[in-house]
Amino acid sequence: MTEENKTQAPATEAPKSEAPAQGAPDLTVQDLQALKAIIDVASQRGAYKPNEMEVVGRTYNRLDIFLQAITPKQEAPAEGTAPAQPTAPAQSAEAPKE
Repeated sequence: MTEENKTQAPATEAPKSEAPAQGAPDLTVQDLQALKAIIDVASQRGAYKPNEMEVVGRTYNRLDIFLQAITPKQEAPAEGTAPAQPTAPAQSAEAPKE
């Protein structure tokens, strides 16, 4: 082997992972929404034992309240759509009593 070959860096490097830096949380709103959907599907399929349902339900409710609190409410109608017209309560058409 020549001296040149001994000093060269290896041709292949370990692939860089796309994981976040250690210690930095990487949990998004979409992740939380997915967790909520997972809990919902699993409960519908009977994945939880009866003694686990209270904890699962409590966790699901807390997650739902949290997501509702952080999800922006759409108050203004989207462009190109007419705002919804409130409907007046129906009044019965009664004949005048004589």
